[in-house]
Amino acid sequence: MDRIDAMKVFVCALDEGSLAAAGRKLNRSPAAVTRAISFLEAHVGVQLLHRTTRTIRLSEAGERYASACRRVLTDLEEADLLAAGETKAPRGTLTVTAPLVSGVSILRPILDAYLREHPEVSAKLLLLDRTVSLIDEGIDVGLRIAHLTDSTMIGIRVGEVRRVLCAAPSYLDNTSAIESPSDLSDHSCIALAQFGQESWSFPPREGGGSQRLVHIKPRLTINGVAGVVASALEGNGVTRVFSYQIAEYVKRGELRIVLAADEPPPLPVHIVAPEGRLSVPKVRAFVDFAVPRLRNEFAELSRICKIDETHFESYTP
Repeated sequence: MDRIDAMKVFVCALDEGSLAAAGRKLNRSPAAVTRAISFLEAHVGVQLLHRTTRTIRLSEAGERYASACRRVLTDLEEADLLAAGETKAPRGTLTVTAPLVSGVSILRPILDAYLREHPEVSAKLLLLDRTVSLIDEGIDVGLRIAHLTDSTMIGIRVGEVRRVLCAAPSYLDNTSAIESPSDLSDHSCIALAQFGQESWSFPPREGGGSQRLVHIKPRLTINGVAGVVASALEGNGVTRVFSYQIAEYVKRGELRIVLAADEPPPLPVHIVAPEGRLSVPKVRAFVDFAVPRLRNEFAELSRICKIDETHFESYTP
């Protein structure tokens, strides 16, 4: 059996979530898919998958092997495309990753528009609120909200976002003023798990000093942005999120930003790709297409939140 073909079956099974789904995707029988996985396991001498009739789960060795397979298949695809001299019409499958909210609301419409212009390209959009290794997971392009530290990545800055405090007018109109971070100790807070469940940090006061840490007592803690925003919209308290995640509600007056003067420095937003992937036409074409549109989107989102900041920098009912 061809080992590269078996790797493709293995990776497809992981992407589709089951051997049966991989068979349907590849138009192969369940027995053929099972034989391909068994061939790889026999070749490497370890079990790669724990599988039942309905589900599959990677073994520890399988996790390492899956990353290697993705790298091999990505490199082979790139070599084939370059050898074929593909320079005019991008084609193949483009894999893109982004955080959940920005991926759905900002990047997905741009990706749809790109696909309409390039009919020979298909795409996978992986929405993940965690940092992934683009190389290990065979991903072509990522949207990152962070300072870049990986020297193997090519990064193009497309904007910046703020970490903001916000609440609904119905909450702010019926509580004491929020004039400094220390006031938050006396307010109902809705905590996003990854932004702190017991305390929120703020930059030093002007003139130096150390980070300010304000202890909070959340009435509600949620591990997803949609939940904390929904609760804030209902007037249940103050929450902390990224500015782009609430811009539409700020624009409509449904949420107000407070303590803008005490926010941490903005975080940059980048389009990133593994070094060398930009030479692949489908990747180069997508980056060229997406970068100016992303810059416009993030500039508009920033403008919306700055309007709100002008009026509600220190909100007092």
